[in-house]
Amino acid sequence: MLNKMFQYRIYPTKKQERQLEAILEECRWLYNHLLEKRRDTYEQTGKGLTCYEQQATYSILKQERPSLDMVHSQVLQNVAVRIDLAFKAFFRRCKAGENPGYPRFKGRHRYTSITFPQVPSGCSLKEGKLFVSKVGKIKIVLHRDLKGTPKTCTIMRSSTGKWYACFSCEVEPERLEDTPHAVGIDVGLKTFATLSDGQQIENPRFFRTEEKALAKVQRKHAQLDKGTAQRRTHRKVVARVHERIKWRRQNFTHQHSRKIIKKYGVIVVEDLTVNRLIHNHCLAKSIADASWSAFFSQVSSKAEEAGRHLVKVNPAYTSQTCSQCGHRQKMPLSERIFDCPCCHIHLDRDLNASLTLLRLGLQSLGLSLEAPRL
Repeated sequence: MLNKMFQYRIYPTKKQERQLEAILEECRWLYNHLLEKRRDTYEQTGKGLTCYEQQATYSILKQERPSLDMVHSQVLQNVAVRIDLAFKAFFRRCKAGENPGYPRFKGRHRYTSITFPQVPSGCSLKEGKLFVSKVGKIKIVLHRDLKGTPKTCTIMRSSTGKWYACFSCEVEPERLEDTPHAVGIDVGLKTFATLSDGQQIENPRFFRTEEKALAKVQRKHAQLDKGTAQRRTHRKVVARVHERIKWRRQNFTHQHSRKIIKKYGVIVVEDLTVNRLIHNHCLAKSIADASWSAFFSQVSSKAEEAGRHLVKVNPAYTSQTCSQCGHRQKMPLSERIFDCPCCHIHLDRDLNASLTLLRLGLQSLGLSLEAPRL
């Protein structure tokens, strides 16, 4: 069984939208309250509170704040779970020596989602509409059928004011027919990806193409006085440009990851740590715009469902190693052609890297690759 996400756009009425906003505000207050109690308890006693200890205080909190009754009980319980997960991630980063990032208090309009952890309790699909406890039936656009068994439902508000319902379902994996083809994928900035069979995926550079439009709306936003209604309204215009970039980028990575999964049975990719790569201030914007992490994540999830073999290979020296004889030489970024002095192979450096990745990936599976005749 696999967990699969199904996201749908919902259209609450004005009254329902006000109710959802009120529920989000109550959850935000509870989140900040629980975070404050954890912090104060640790400062006074040297010990923290557990998730269950905080959930046990809800009956007292509801007497002090009756407005909490407008929120479904399981949604309130999930708020304590979110706090607990935030602190677990904080301590994990502390132990790993990373920048820990202490959990932050949520400002107004910064708490943007609620979760029903036991669907259909509190949230379910009825007669083509989304039934939400304490809110009612909300219009929903079911652009694709909901498959499997729904487990959780998260209702969230985007930065542009749109509302979505996201179901997490347990589904049976849909296996594709076996294929003997294998491919190595080398990602880059000049081209988004180069495949070992010679195919190249052009880099669309979505953020670069929208930079002028983004700069225009940001200049207008900066000219508006802070704290005014006009500035708050215009903030959605800026968010809309970012949302358009996000949608185009997601559509691009989903389409190409699906094509790769359908065609190849063994897929070899680079085991990149993109967060470290963007520390290079000269290439940070271009690397973030390429969205390699999202592409690899989608290839991984689709490969798991389709029954494909996904192999991650250490990318060190793959651009400097000959894919045919294994000779290694220095290759500055300015050199785009790999000329091997040993076997006299002459091909594009990205293609050579993808072939090297493919060879290493097949070796890890105990398979071999015939040397390409180029």
